[in-house]
Amino acid sequence: MKFPRNEKILRGPFEIAPFAAVFFLLVIFLMLSALLPVQGLHVQLQPPVADNLPGTDKPSVAVAVDSSNRFYFKNQIVTEAQLQSGLSNVVKNSRAPLTLVIHADKSISYDQLLHLTLLARNAGIQIALLATLPRATDSPDK
Repeated sequence: MKFPRNEKILRGPFEIAPFAAVFFLLVIFLMLSALLPVQGLHVQLQPPVADNLPGTDKPSVAVAVDSSNRFYFKNQIVTEAQLQSGLSNVVKNSRAPLTLVIHADKSISYDQLLHLTLLARNAGIQIALLATLPRATDSPDK
């Protein structure tokens, strides 16, 4: 049986219309997805800029506090009791000592931060750090 060797797969001109339709569908999808609201915390995180503050290379646990003194742990609003038990569970499941990183709204009082630190200490976390921004480095002059 002989097969023709000179057959072309594409016969005729290249059709651009289907590719253009797919391209415009992708553009419309990307434009509409940018308009969707991003769900997150309503915390005004404007931490102070600081230099030479100690960081941590140990595993860390993040807790956020908003202006209404609500606690956020693992992206969920929790009560103090739920936060205490959640932190205790994380400490039990961790092999290394944990560090608490606090992301606090700028209107949170010192008493509330201290209360959160004591909750973490009761759960077994000994080190608590406040989230700050590193100071921007100056670019060398040319």
